This record gives sequence, C-alpha cells and structure tokens, in this order.
Amino acid sequence: MSTPYEWLIGTRYLRASQRRGFISFISLMCIAGLMLGVAVLIVVLSVMNGFEKELRTRILTVTSHATLMGLDGPLADWHGARDAALQQPGVVAAAPYIEAQAMFASGQRLSGAQVRGVDPVEELKAVGLGRQLLQGKLESLQPGRFQIILGEALAQALGAKVGSTIVLIAPQGTATPTGLVPRMRRFQVSGIFRSGMYEFDRGLALLNIQDAARLYRLGNEVTGIRLALADPLAAPATVRRLALQLGGGFYVSDWTRNHANFFRSIQMTKSMMFVILLMVVGVAAFNIVATLVMIVKEKQTDIAILRTLGAGPRNILAAFAVQGVLIGLTGIGLGIGLGSLLAMNLESLVHGLERVTGNKFLDAKVYFMSDLPAQVQLADLLQIGGVAFALCALATVYPAWRAARTAPARALRHE
Repeated sequence: MSTPYEWLIGTRYLRASQRRGFISFISLMCIAGLMLGVAVLIVVLSVMNGFEKELRTRILTVTSHATLMGLDGPLADWHGARDAALQQPGVVAAAPYIEAQAMFASGQRLSGAQVRGVDPVEELKAVGLGRQLLQGKLESLQPGRFQIILGEALAQALGAKVGSTIVLIAPQGTATPTGLVPRMRRFQVSGIFRSGMYEFDRGLALLNIQDAARLYRLGNEVTGIRLALADPLAAPATVRRLALQLGGGFYVSDWTRNHANFFRSIQMTKSMMFVILLMVVGVAAFNIVATLVMIVKEKQTDIAILRTLGAGPRNILAAFAVQGVLIGLTGIGLGIGLGSLLAMNLESLVHGLERVTGNKFLDAKVYFMSDLPAQVQLADLLQIGGVAFALCALATVYPAWRAARTAPARALRHE
C-alpha cells in the first residue's frame, strides 16, 4: 500500500535543509516547548496524586475508618454496640477507646497533647499504628503498669525517651481541703511512634484503656468505638447503617469527614494547577502557528505547482496539517516520557538536591510530611495528552486553511 503524497510532502517540509534551517530550528523549539510543558504538568499532577495517597495512608494509620460515639457523653453499654458492629458486612475490627486532653510535664518542660486510651490487642486489629513504632511495642501498654507511648515530636518537645518518667496532668480536678487540685499521674515512656504526620507525632499519646478510665474516672464507659473496614471508602455508609440498627442516639463520624478539608484542598489545587500549567502547553502549541505560517509563505510556489498538477484544497490542507500533527505528537510523546520518568524518580532527585544544597525543602510542621511522593496515573497521562493534542490540532487549522486557499496563478505570477 503506497504512502499518501500528502504525508510525504508534509514530512519533507519538516526536514532541515540549507535554505530552511531557521524554520526547522523553530520546529525544534516548538517540540521542546511542548515537551517541557507536558512534562511539568505531569510531574505536578503526579505530586498532587502522591501527596493525596500518602496523606490518606498516613491518616488511616493513626485514625480509624469510622467512629461511633455517644451524643450525650461516653458510651456505657459499648459491648453490645461493638458486637453489632462486628456483624456488619465489611467490618474487620471494632475497638473501644477513650480520648481526652492532657498536659504533660517532664522536668521543666510542659506540653499539651491528646491522650488516647486503647486496648493493645484490639488496636492492632483496628489501625496500623503498631507498625509505626520506632521503639517499644504496643503490647507494653498493660493495665496497671501506667506505661505510655509518645509521638516522636512530642517526645522531643518533652525531652523524653524510652524509660523516662513523665507526669500526665488531667484537666479534671479533685476537690481537697486546700482547694481544687488537678489529677496527676506518673507514666513511664515505653515506646515512641512516628506516623509521618506532624499533627499526630506532636499531639498524640497512647496509654492503656483501663489506665485512662481510672485517670479520667470513666469506670466501664468509653468515649466510643473505632471501626476498621475492608473498604475504607465504604466507611460513611457502614457507620450510619450501624447507628440506625442500634436505634439511633449516636454521633457517627468517618475519616472522609474528619479530614475533608485536606482532600478538598488537594483536589482544588490540582484543578487550578492543571489549568495554569495548561496555559504553558497552549503557548507552546500555538507556536506551531508561526512555524506553519512561515512554511506556507516560503512554499507558495510549491503549493501553486501542486494545484496545477491536480492537487485539491483538501490535499494541500492535509499536507500542512500533517506537519502540525507531527510536531504535536513528537512534543507530547517526549513530554509524557520525560514527565513520567521525572515523577517516578522525583523523591530520589529531591533528596539528592537536599543533600547538595543542605536545605530541607519540605518541613513536616507545615506540610504534614517530609517526603515528596509522586504517583503517575494513566488517566492523567491520557487527559494531558488528549488536551495538548487538541491544542496542537487547533493550532494547525489556520495555516493549513491559508495554504489551501492559495491561488496558483497569483502565486506563480509573483515568482
């Protein structure tokens, strides 16, 4: 099967020659601009995807998929609620917990944080925090031993390490003849965890649920029940179905609701970055217009000869459209390859640059994490490639249409 002559003419006009070296150089610049624009867009969207995935993973490491709490205070009959939760389809674990605020004292250092009383056995089933311990084990939180596990940043703020003794000060006071005295208890640090999110590493401490109940005088009551599901995305529907089954009167929440602002801001930022960086791709794509207009101007005589030999306006239009399409496909293809390669190795590149410059680009206190993860998604590649190709195709319309309207007699008269 022979190759259409429109294709042969279009590809020939793109090749460099002694007379057309400048035009070929402009074509290369169009390709380079498209490549860089597409690559930057892929890297940025991949970073946003990786940030969202990493944030979701780290949130689900230290928090439950869903929680069931009492509307008017702690849950008294929580055993029945836990048994009902375990009978729900998709529920992997249901762990009781106690949550409260406290002040910690270590020597001259004071720091406020959130206290979470947990059952070590059930907690290991419900969340993955036990796998994030830098030192110690979650099983060390035995009732009556008054052991505590601190977040890494909280331990640094208190100057505490494994084996250190700290004082936990509960906000509730005890009435004495001398006045109201806050309840205090000495705890021994038995472990330190690092979740990778500063919010939790700086503001969370774990202790045994029975020790927490004794300290906060809750008796057999708990703050609520934490649920772990096989499918985290099903958490909102599952916990609401459970509350209705129990007759209502519960406050339900889930991870998508507690951290909705994080994910909403990520999606908004991703959409804005896509639009902004697409303008860079658009500028590179519309440089094709200048390139093809110059080629059309130079090839007026060739176009006239082709028309006298029987080529129709559609054939001329196709010959010049081929050039714009080839420039666009080459730039987009190289950009997708370069962007994917950079995104997949971005974390190593950033760490290498940090070592060279001696600066830390991501502060966990600000960005909730210290790494720069990236995740390349096929849907993003297809979307970026499709939109960029549409811009390139649009950029070829005017020059090709202008070439198709060339009048042979007028072009040859001025030659």
